[in-house]
Amino acid sequence: MIELLFWPFMAALVISTIHVYLGLHVVTRGVIFVDLALAQVAAVGATVAFLLGLEPGGIPAYLTALAFTLLGAVLFTLTRDRKTHIPQEAIIGITYVVAAAVMILLLSKAPEGGEHITTLMVGSILFVTPKLVGFTMALYLVIGVILYLFRENFLAASRLYQDPEAMDRYRWWDFLFYATFGFVVTSAVQIVGILLVFSYLIIPAVAGMMFYQTWRARLIFGWILSIAANLLGMAASIWLDIPTGASIVATFGMLLVLLAVARSALTT
Repeated sequence: MIELLFWPFMAALVISTIHVYLGLHVVTRGVIFVDLALAQVAAVGATVAFLLGLEPGGIPAYLTALAFTLLGAVLFTLTRDRKTHIPQEAIIGITYVVAAAVMILLLSKAPEGGEHITTLMVGSILFVTPKLVGFTMALYLVIGVILYLFRENFLAASRLYQDPEAMDRYRWWDFLFYATFGFVVTSAVQIVGILLVFSYLIIPAVAGMMFYQTWRARLIFGWILSIAANLLGMAASIWLDIPTGASIVATFGMLLVLLAVARSALTT
C-alpha cells in the first residue's frame, strides 16, 4: 500500500504547497469560484489536446491547456471594471458554465469521451508518474519563487481587490496573479481533476480562517489539513476500493465539518 501511494501522495503534497497559499488569496478577494472556472477552462484545453491526439501529461498537451487558461486569466483581469455594474462573480460563473458545455460538446462524439470527462472531474492521481511529479514540482518551485519575491504586491492586490480606486494601480498584479494561478491549475487538473483542485484551494483556506487571523498561521494550518485529507482520503480509497479523487474531496468536506463543529464548541 505504501509503495502504491508514494507517488500519488508526493503529487498531492506538491500541489497542496502552492494551492493552499493561492486559496487564501482567492477567499480574501471574494471570488471563490474563479479557481473552478479556470480549472474548467484548463479542462477545455486538455480536451482539445486529447482530440488532437496529444499524449496526456506531455508538454504539448500541457501547453495547449495552458494557452486556454491564460486566455481565461486575461478575461478575468479585463472584466474587473468599476464602470460596469455587473459583478465579476457573474462573469466567472458564466465562464465556468460555458466552458463546461463546450467540453461536453467537444467530447460528445469521441469514443472515450465519457471516460475523459470523468478523468477531468476527479483526476487519476493513483496513476501519476514520477516524471509528471518531477515536472510539477519544478514548475511549482518557479511559481513559488515568483509569489515570494512579489508577495507584498500580491497581498496588496488581494486585500484591496474590492476597492475601485486601487483597481487601476493593481491591474498588472491582477493579471500576474491569474497567470501564475493558470500555470498551477493547468498542471493540477491533469493530475487530480477539477473537483480536487477546487478542494485544495478553498477548503484549507476556509478552515484556516476559522481559527487564525494571520496569513502565516492560516497557511500552516491549511497545509496540515491538506496532508491529513490526502492521507485519509487515499487510504480510504484503497481500503474501500473507491475513486481516489472523490475520496479525498469527501475527506476534505468531512474534516471541514468536524472543524466547524469544534470551532462552534470552542466559542460557546
